[in-house]
Amino acid sequence: MSLSLEEIQRIANLSKLSFDEPQSIAMQGKINSFFKLVEQMDSVDTEGVEPLFHPVSVVQDITLRLQDDVADTGNHREGNMQNAPAAQGGYFLVPKVIE
Repeated sequence: MSLSLEEIQRIANLSKLSFDEPQSIAMQGKINSFFKLVEQMDSVDTEGVEPLFHPVSVVQDITLRLQDDVADTGNHREGNMQNAPAAQGGYFLVPKVIE
């Protein structure tokens, strides 16, 4: 798979980006080289290979270090409201977005 310059410009336009022609050509080269790498990896025969969840797990035992769950039913509203730029009646005030 490879992208044409027109496709690069279309993607840039959809992303609200603008590239001049040299930038588009450079971007096309980078994206297409990524696609070549993916195609190369996709062509490798992985039949019979066990899935690898984490690369380090091959050489050492990995266990997740999780913090114990502790129930907290305290009311932290006042502390949370201190960080709010605007609040009223215990609720965050946000600017009107839709007219």
